[in-house]
Amino acid sequence: METVYVISVVIIVLGMLAVLKRVIVGPTLLDRLLAVNVIGTKTIVLLALVGFLAQRPGFYLDIALTYALINFIGTIAVLRYFEARVSGRATQAAEEEAS
Repeated sequence: METVYVISVVIIVLGMLAVLKRVIVGPTLLDRLLAVNVIGTKTIVLLALVGFLAQRPGFYLDIALTYALINFIGTIAVLRYFEARVSGRATQAAEEEAS
């Protein structure tokens, strides 16, 4: 049964590496943010699998849930920051156009 977990871990890590390209190259900021969020989600699954491998799933699932909450809050915070930044630029452009 451990073999299944190890194979799953390897597949998830390969998936994370594939998404890493989008983080680096991503044509837009939202593509990069989505890719970082996907890596965070895969990390949560990876933590759960490591917990089962270490035969301490409860401990690792607590860490995974905490990480999921931090990942979610971080994503929302970054989106709000860039939303405010973009709306600030729009407001500034409208003021310059009006004057």
